[in-house]
Order: sequence, then structure tokens, then C-alpha cells
Amino acid sequence: MPRNARLVAALTAPLPDPNAGTVALVRLGGRRTALVQRDDGQVLVELLDDAFRPVRRIRFPAPWTRRFGTYAVSPDAGVVVFAGTHALRAVDASGATRWETRHGCWGCAESHESFDAYASDRDHKYPGGGSAGFSPDGSLLWAHIRGPLAEGEPDTQPVDEWLVLTPEDGCVLARVDARSAAAGSEHVPHPDSRRMGLSIGEGQDGAPMRWGRWDGERLSVEYFEGLDLALLDVSPSGGHFMTVSHDQDRLALHEAATGAPVAEWDAEESVPRHPDAAPDNDEVWPAWDWAGGFVDDATVVAGTVWQDEEWGEGRHWLLARDAPGAERLVYPAPVTSAPAVLGDGHWYTYSEDHSTLSVWTLTAP
Repeated sequence: MPRNARLVAALTAPLPDPNAGTVALVRLGGRRTALVQRDDGQVLVELLDDAFRPVRRIRFPAPWTRRFGTYAVSPDAGVVVFAGTHALRAVDASGATRWETRHGCWGCAESHESFDAYASDRDHKYPGGGSAGFSPDGSLLWAHIRGPLAEGEPDTQPVDEWLVLTPEDGCVLARVDARSAAAGSEHVPHPDSRRMGLSIGEGQDGAPMRWGRWDGERLSVEYFEGLDLALLDVSPSGGHFMTVSHDQDRLALHEAATGAPVAEWDAEESVPRHPDAAPDNDEVWPAWDWAGGFVDDATVVAGTVWQDEEWGEGRHWLLARDAPGAERLVYPAPVTSAPAVLGDGHWYTYSEDHSTLSVWTLTAP
């Protein structure tokens, strides 16, 4: 039975430059929500109230152009950590550098003193990259980098590393081999600030995920060896996490404590044939988007938009942990993007040109 989505708010991207990066709606500390977007010169954080109305804008000058890395905003919106090609750098709203931790270059694995050393080098035009993520309470910073750290031995074999740092000064508390060959990554926080998920993209080669726990002295990691799983989200209570397989055929919920799957949805079995596909077309099949997450502790929203576009209008689905099927989400207008979640009963979608966001919630059943 289809479920109806109700529009809560329509938001405009704060940076009008068509060359700016994609805007995102994120939860910061507590229930604070913000629109975040960056261009080549800055990260703009637009704080919102509980009704998703803008209340304050904060601009953080960027130390390098946006194709050279990713960024993470602290829960108090006081600092942005730029996970760059050669370093992690914490910058406040004045543009001052709080601290910097240099590491092996994602483009060549050497150690660079500064961005200027490779900014115009053609061999660094399309580097891979890592990411950084704050714990929800801001007490820890997690970072996926290309090793070795600058203070390591010069002949140390470069490997992808996962670090835990103190956000106020960048002190490295722990580091482990990430056992990956990343083209990119994304941190997925757990409500317990001692735990963090890491979703790694290796292009066509795979999508390894990592699940880490810092006990105050040691970083332990579950590597999920042999499983190509993109980590999408963690439930609001922290009891479960959501994954999609690299080949996009299987969506699953797992116990956070053990990693064991507790619910799975095969795309071909769960998603009906697209209604706009020609009846005689025998090459129609669904595939889950690499996006989605928890609407509440027991319910997730997922999309099949990427594959649906071959046949017609994109579709979104509501899936319950204790129910086998997928309910179609019905919108007042066609959706043009995969869903992105906020975890408190809300999710959002992008307009086709990514200039606006629409925030949704479920109508009563």
C-alpha cells in the first residue's frame, strides 16, 4: 500500500554560484540543523531553527579549492576540518588555522609542505581522497587519510589509515591500517561518540566498510572482510545500521553490536517492475540507490531512482525492519533525486539542478 509524503519545507541553496558544490542538510549538535555548501573559496554554514527557517550564516574560508578534498563541520559550528589531498586542517570562521596534520598525498603518496606544492601539477588534477567526521558530542574527530603521517619514518609504506584525533589540537590518539585503496570515503557517526562508521569507495573495485570503537586507550575495528557494503546510516538509537551492497541488489539492516543482518531486501524481489517500462522489454530490473537511511528506529527510506531513470519516473520506498515488503512513497510531484535522511522522521530530496531542497515527512497512515 502506498504511503504519502508531506512537504515540510522548501530550502534554497545558500551559494548561487553554479560551480559551487552540492548543498546538504545536516544535523549538528543536538537537534541543530544546518544547510552546508562550499565553493572554491569557502564553506557556508546556514543554521536553521526547528521549522527549517534560516537564523544565522557562518562563512569559513577554505585553504584550497573544493576538488582537493572534503570537509566536516563541528557540532557547535565553531570550526571546519578540511580533509585535503595532503593534510587535515582545522579552520575557524576568521580563517585562522587552529591546527594542521600533514599526511601522505592522495595524488602521489609523498609528503607536501603546502597546497602550493602541487596546486598546478597536472598529475594531481584528479586525486583520490578521504574524509573526516566529528562524533556527535564533538569530543572526537575521526579521519581517513593517505599515510604515512608527516612525522612518520620517510620510508614508511603508504597505506590508507583511519585516525582518531582530539578536535581542539589535532593530536592523534590512535591510527590503524584501513586496509583499503580508496577513491573517496564518508564517515557515518553513531550516537555513542566512541563509535564511528566509515564507508569507503574504491570505484568499480568495491565498497569496503569499517566499524570503529575507541575505548579511550585503543581503537578496535571491524573490517567486514570480503563484504562489499556501502554504509548508509545509523538508526537514531544506535541499535542498527543500514547498508547497500556494492552491486546495488541488496539492502540490509544490521545489529550495530555484532554486525549481523536482521533484515534484508533483494531489489528484484521487493521492488515491482517499473510501470512505464515497455511490456516486451525483458531487461528491466531495479537497483537500490547508494543513498537512504532511517526515518525512525524501525523504518528506513530508500530509492531506486538511479535505475528507474532508464524507464521513467524515479521511485522511493518505505521499508520496515519487521515487514518483508516495500511500500511506495507517493509525492505531490515527481522526485528527481535519491533520498537523504535526517533521522527524526524527516528526509529530503534535491531539485534536478540541486538549487533547492525539499524536506518531507510521512502523513498519518
